[in-house]
Parts: sequence; structure tokens; C-alpha cells
Amino acid sequence: MNKRITIAIDGFSSTGKSTVAKQLARELGYVYVDTGAMYRAVSFYAMRNDLITPTSFDKEGLVAKLDNIQLKFIFDPDLGYAAIYLNDENIEDEIRTLEVSNYVSKVAAVSQVREKLVSQQQLMGKEKGVVMDGRDIGTVVFPHAELKLFMTATSKERAQRRYKELIEKGQEVNYEEVLKNVEERDHLDTTREDSPLVKAQDAIEIDNSSLSIEEQFEKILKLSLDKIAEVNSAE
Repeated sequence: MNKRITIAIDGFSSTGKSTVAKQLARELGYVYVDTGAMYRAVSFYAMRNDLITPTSFDKEGLVAKLDNIQLKFIFDPDLGYAAIYLNDENIEDEIRTLEVSNYVSKVAAVSQVREKLVSQQQLMGKEKGVVMDGRDIGTVVFPHAELKLFMTATSKERAQRRYKELIEKGQEVNYEEVLKNVEERDHLDTTREDSPLVKAQDAIEIDNSSLSIEEQFEKILKLSLDKIAEVNSAE
């Protein structure tokens, strides 16, 4: 029997974590969990209920309503991966806006939000055979994951990728605005008190500033297959 592993992919925003994680899960026949989508969904809920605005954030109000937030993933054949649902409503498109991006690091810094989502993520991955990407997968969610990757790239390169992605989706944004968002999220993610973004000691760092999507995928696929072979040969 082929032993399955847990693959944790952490890193900064717009480093292509989700893109490569989806592709890797498909290739390996593993489950893919987009933890960033979960934090975006909670942020979208906070926006919709006027709990967060450009000038205010009612953290206590959000914490009080956490039990009203039910998240789940349902496979979407058109997308080729699982879309996220908030209280039975598909919000996959709604959470991918720059407005949500502007709030997500603030919402993710709330300890009670992290506690709720980390618990759900651990349940989703308890059977192994999972590729999970986020900010604290290898350090908090699955500290004993067999393979941990940490992805990085320059802030300008990441902003350029994000800008291109948003423009292709028809959103009206400018590059400077996107770069500012990327840099602000980096600061919030790395300085928050609860589970800040840090590279796990045993994680393999991949700087993809000058790698194509294909080059990055081939590199990560080889690392994954090598680790799976190593785990199975140790039986």
C-alpha cells in the first residue's frame, strides 16, 4: 500500500502557492485545501455585515458571530477544483477582489478566527494525502508534515503577477495600489502576534522570482515524489 503524505506549502501573498498546490494535488490524486480562501471568506462575511470598513474593524463583533460562519469546499468541475461556500453560498469569485485582499490580513490576525479555521483545517487533513497552502501550515496546522515548502519572490514581482491576474478578471486596479497591498499584507502577516508568517526550520525555500509556473511545478513535483518514495521505502 502506497503511504500518503501531508504537503504543507507556506509563503508570502501572490507567490503562486495556490496555483502550484492545485496542480500538485491533481497530479498526485491528493485533496487540495486552500486555507487562504477560508480567511478570505471570513473577511467577506465581515465586509458584508459592516464589521470591517476602510476606517474601522469591529473585532469583538466578528468574534461574536463566528458561530454563524459555516465554510465548506465543494468540487466544481468547471473550475477543476473545489470552490468555497459560505453558509451554502458559492463565493469563490467574490473573495478574489482587491477589496477582500485589503482586509484579509487584519481578519487573519484575530486569534479566535485562526483558532476556528486551524481546527477545521486539521480535520480536513487528518487522513493525509493532502496538499494545503497558507501562511502557517508547516508551523501551526501541520507541524509534522512530511514535506514543507516555503515560497517567496520579490514584492515587485508578486505585485506584477497579482495586477495581471486582477486585470484579466476585469477588475479596475492600478499597479501601485496592488504593490501597496502586497507590502502591507507582508508586514501584517509577518508581525502579527498569533502564528506570524515564518519559514519552518525544516521547510525547503523556493524563490520563484525568476521561475516560470512550469519550472516551479516540475521542481515541486520532484520534491514531492522523492519524499513520497522516501516515506514508503522506510516502511
